[in-house]
Amino acid sequence: HNALSNLKAHNVEVLNGFDVTNPACWQTLSENQHSFDVVIFQFPLIPAFVGREAFENNTRQTSMNVLNRALLHQFIKYANEYALDKNGPMLCYITSKDVKPYREWNIEGSLNNGLNADYLGQIPFDISHFEGYKIRNVDRDKHVKDTSGITYVFSQKGINTHTSELSSRLTKPAYLTPNHCPLCRVGPYMASEDEIKHLNAKKHQQMLHLESDWQQWLNEFYS
Repeated sequence: HNALSNLKAHNVEVLNGFDVTNPACWQTLSENQHSFDVVIFQFPLIPAFVGREAFENNTRQTSMNVLNRALLHQFIKYANEYALDKNGPMLCYITSKDVKPYREWNIEGSLNNGLNADYLGQIPFDISHFEGYKIRNVDRDKHVKDTSGITYVFSQKGINTHTSELSSRLTKPAYLTPNHCPLCRVGPYMASEDEIKHLNAKKHQQMLHLESDWQQWLNEFYS
């Protein structure tokens, strides 16, 4: 509540009930459409569904993993379509935690399939850049102390078009390079037997299953 009052005291316009998966919400930006250089989504997470019935109704066709990926995919899609200035750097920042379940969303892999925005790299999240910002749990007022996270950077414009201040700080993790498994974030393999063993492991098969579910969502969304 205090954080909102503080924003309003600084004449910052606050839009409540903003659903990033709904184009109509993005259109409420009205004259501010296509005027932003960067749009930021900090620590996104679909709220827990209240009660077994609500959970089953929402996950009958898909999983929470896919619903969270869909949230971020649509954020990037609609931010580019409605919010970002085509003459600017067109940056989408998604900050997330490097633990389960967040690290199972394949943010730097297949999240942006079908979108023009590319994954350019990532930077460690630094809360000191956001004065007065407090990280809160979904559906709770209390803020959490742990601010460790990674900011994933997406843009329609190639990395060489961005300022050196940004591009020089962007890195890509080793698990995205050959001889690694980007889904499970393991490697390098010491021998081909290691790779075969990993690809047959239960963990890897679970990740493949999540990827398959995600591809199914994408196919239905764009059909």
